[in-house]
Amino acid sequence: MSEDNKSFEELLNDSINNTRKKEKIVKGKVISISSNGEIFVDIDYKADGIIPRTEYSFNLEAKPENEFKPGDTITCEVLRWNDGEGNVLLSYKRLKQKLNREELEKRIENNEIFEEKVSETNSNGLIVNYKGTRIFIPNSLSAHQTENVKFKIIEYKPKERKIIGSCKAVIDEEKSKIEKEFWDNAEEGKEYKGTVSSVCSYGAFIDLKGAQGLLHISEMTWERNANANNILKQGQEVKVKIKTLDKENKRIQLSYDKKGEDPWSTIDNNVGDIVNVKIKKLVQFGAFAELKPAVEGLIHISQISEEKVTKPEDKLRVGQKVSAKIIELDKENKKMELSIKEAEGSNNQNENASDEPKVWQF
Repeated sequence: MSEDNKSFEELLNDSINNTRKKEKIVKGKVISISSNGEIFVDIDYKADGIIPRTEYSFNLEAKPENEFKPGDTITCEVLRWNDGEGNVLLSYKRLKQKLNREELEKRIENNEIFEEKVSETNSNGLIVNYKGTRIFIPNSLSAHQTENVKFKIIEYKPKERKIIGSCKAVIDEEKSKIEKEFWDNAEEGKEYKGTVSSVCSYGAFIDLKGAQGLLHISEMTWERNANANNILKQGQEVKVKIKTLDKENKRIQLSYDKKGEDPWSTIDNNVGDIVNVKIKKLVQFGAFAELKPAVEGLIHISQISEEKVTKPEDKLRVGQKVSAKIIELDKENKKMELSIKEAEGSNNQNENASDEPKVWQF
């Protein structure tokens, strides 16, 4: 039919159809879904649109009937306005991929955290699929996660098909946030429940959930030469208090609530008293003797006996109990000097005066 013989309505429809052929994106209503997965769409055009099974999803196992039913609205990309059989060839997956890619780029721009299930693994790392886009997470950045992973995109080069994710970046960011919150609120005297992260010769390091603090052995017990491993164990929960705080250098010294009362403050003895003590340690210049737990005094080698003593072990042994006289006592500085020699002299004098010598027992 020539242009001259066409009616005004036919000419108008041809004009509309020619205009529509410039459209790249169309919206229509699902007419039906065939048994082989093809979707027929009414796009308000002289011919219906058809979405082949291969143009529905990149996931070949996905079923269109699980997402759409007749009457639902669907938006597609036009591949060809005539597929050779009179239908308009459409693609749902390509438009969806384009929209998903735009969404991905926006999330990357906003530095958002992704949470996806791992779709593949290989010797180099993990692969996740974000709405049709494959993202690679190297082993070094996986933070040992293997199934559901939280990650950030740290490198995005779609033209090179290089999109790198990092679980470590998420963990580091969360850690930095927790650390900042801790240091913003930390102050001397504040109590915390922490976990022993490690024990060493000079004390223990306590994880305070945001920072590590040192609990020195001197803050764990009043006893000298104590072994920190006999007091705390790795993984143990403890209640501690910040003793000193250096925010600039991020250093914390802690005190321990189970250290107890200073035993030196409970001593009710005075210089001149004779007490029973236990030899704890022998040294070249004498011996250290325990009056009560965590209270020790020095017996100088010259105070061991009236006789000349060359080596303390010639007269004493570790664990031996002896009577000694307090000849110096400084409770404030936790120092005490004892004398076995003077205690024996006092006992000899008392034996001459009475059959019951005065001996302090603890």
